[in-house]
Amino acid sequence: MTRAAVFGAGSWGTTFAKVLADAGGSVMLHARRPELVSAITRTRENAEYLPGVPLPAGVRATLDAAEALDGADMVVLAVPSQTLRANLADWARLLPPDATLLSLMKGVELGTTKRMSEVIREVTGAGPDRVAALSGPNLAREIAEEQPAATVIACVDTDRAEALQAACHTAYFRPYTNADLVGCELGGAVKNVIALAVGITEGMGFGDNTRASLITRGLAETARLGQALGAEPATFAGLAGLGDLVATCSSPLSRNRTFGERIGRGMSVAEVQRTTRQTAEGVKTCRPVLDLARAHGVYMPITEAVVRVCHEGESAGQMVREIMSREAKPE
Repeated sequence: MTRAAVFGAGSWGTTFAKVLADAGGSVMLHARRPELVSAITRTRENAEYLPGVPLPAGVRATLDAAEALDGADMVVLAVPSQTLRANLADWARLLPPDATLLSLMKGVELGTTKRMSEVIREVTGAGPDRVAALSGPNLAREIAEEQPAATVIACVDTDRAEALQAACHTAYFRPYTNADLVGCELGGAVKNVIALAVGITEGMGFGDNTRASLITRGLAETARLGQALGAEPATFAGLAGLGDLVATCSSPLSRNRTFGERIGRGMSVAEVQRTTRQTAEGVKTCRPVLDLARAHGVYMPITEAVVRVCHEGESAGQMVREIMSREAKPE
């Protein structure tokens, strides 16, 4: 039986804890707030993030990181990407020495432009064979409701990837393995940025042609960045690339698309942030993604436009005009 510690009791961390338990594992779900732990323990539900979804008996909640990690052979990290380094520094000394470290996070770190697996390795000293990432079209609410979905587990160690695959394979959740950790992580991070752009245009009242154009060109700039960083091109045509991008750009359950829609309707970034409880990773990730692209000489015009709107005060209308008036070129 897999013994897993899941750090992050938001919607995705809680959902993945449910998946692991439904696959036969024993799961400790770590949360920072006593009231949330108490509520989950008492009601067997995380009503704050997943109301109406009962949690299986295999999931227990705790405030104590040491208790969560005791005997764990898998440590799942599902905290906001920009908080990972500080959180992990607190937990690193408690990690079991051979536990697999699985990232559910989709971001690039501000300042360092490191992917989440790189931050994990740097903070913990873990070798590349111990670190994996999960990415795909995985909207938490749908998976929590046991709607069929697929995902990708990326790790350079095939045996470890297959062990993770077995640990979360259920009748409603189908994981595939992939050795391309770079490509899978980049696909998951950049799709949030593209979803912000799609949401902005949705909020402005534009339709399917605009959405399809942004998805397609967004995938092209993601693949360009991936190629520069050594990713496999085929990864971006799969679940961690196109699959995740389509789901995030199309669903009203997507935090990033919804955040963008509110900007497109006239709210400022600060106003949207004040009214949004959950993290829209693309708002912060867009800057380090652009920094990473510029450092490698990769042109990412949609990402540039999102940075201008989110961090430089550009209007949604100006963003669209600038994207559409760029020099014409071959596809």
